[in-house]
Amino acid sequence: MAHRIPYPPNKGDKIRSYHQVRHLADRHEVDLGCLCDVEEDLGHAEALKTWCRQVAVDRLVPWQAKMLSTPALVQSKPLSVPYFYRKALQRTVDRWLTCRDYDAVLCFSSPMAEYLFRSRARVSRSPLWVMDFCDMDSDKWLQYSKRASGPLRWVYRREAERLLDYERKVQRRFDACFFVSRREADLFRTRVPSADNLYVAPNGVDTEYFHPEAAASEGPVGEAPEGKEGANHLVFVGAMDYAANVDGVLWFAERILPRIREEVPQVCFWVVGSRPQPSVRALGERPGIRVTGFVEDVRPYVASADCVVVPLRLARGVQNKVLEAMAMGKAAVVTSQALGGIEAQPDREVLAADDEEGFARAVLHLLRHPELSRELGDRARRFVEKNYGWEAGMNALERVVVSLHQGRMGKKGTA
Repeated sequence: MAHRIPYPPNKGDKIRSYHQVRHLADRHEVDLGCLCDVEEDLGHAEALKTWCRQVAVDRLVPWQAKMLSTPALVQSKPLSVPYFYRKALQRTVDRWLTCRDYDAVLCFSSPMAEYLFRSRARVSRSPLWVMDFCDMDSDKWLQYSKRASGPLRWVYRREAERLLDYERKVQRRFDACFFVSRREADLFRTRVPSADNLYVAPNGVDTEYFHPEAAASEGPVGEAPEGKEGANHLVFVGAMDYAANVDGVLWFAERILPRIREEVPQVCFWVVGSRPQPSVRALGERPGIRVTGFVEDVRPYVASADCVVVPLRLARGVQNKVLEAMAMGKAAVVTSQALGGIEAQPDREVLAADDEEGFARAVLHLLRHPELSRELGDRARRFVEKNYGWEAGMNALERVVVSLHQGRMGKKGTA
């Protein structure tokens, strides 16, 4: 069960849930129930039937979901739970659980636990309950609250507190809880010291798809701001309706890029990602900035980059955009927040900086020393090949689920 349809795999959470579905469906029989918050993605349900026995997709309209979650402000619930709850999907879940003895139910993202908490299904044999928290969402809202002001500050702080309470409830009720990194699991342990069912299933990257030689010929190569040739390209890739990406891009464009262009005027900053918010679209009117909106293939843009920048100030878990850039052999400058959960060494596989001056200085260093940029990118590629294939992370998840199932059944076999 996933809070977003895991196809196409074009943003962080959907990439992870997609690889879970693919991996588990190769070895087991999988039914998929999920929500879809982007209308054009509804047509992809058929593609998922290639791997899943049954697929149920329920439409989630964001503005309606916000309205439905508003009453939670005067209740004890986190806003996230009613936001992702739909009665139609609940009926499907109850019907499936009643009609079939499942070995396990895997919920992707904590709000999906509500479908099990509210289920009225009559089951002859209770399945394992498995949660993939991915990262610690309550801490993400806490980060948002520290940067917000006015009423939003209160709303975000409240969501952090209520969601942490809900995460504790999930951890107590579920048989196994997964995170994308040891850092996220350790953070959860500090907030919930009694937790003893936490596991790590690392994120990965498709190193065959994201390969230095895999990019198509299309893309921004050769384009330059103000019609000039020979521009240096800085590239950011990410969904541009996601608050953390918007915050990072605006911070870079307004506070860091001008410092870089003072010394290297021909630099062009490319913002590559779907559904850019108005504040992001407006950046495209500025000298030296290009905002693409949705593109079919991000690889040509990454391939064109003299440097990939990931200036996230709000982040949790493992950032796929960092792994993808590294897999393509690109030098990347990132914040420590963006690098969290990726065990790469700063100054060896990436450059890291959290302040505006340091970030600008790191980018300028790479632009001025292209041979060092190439060396950094080569080391990044080797690091990802060795440590971040999807197979290892999904095998880790599968091993735990099968082992717990075998222990419950009291005999050997497969789930």
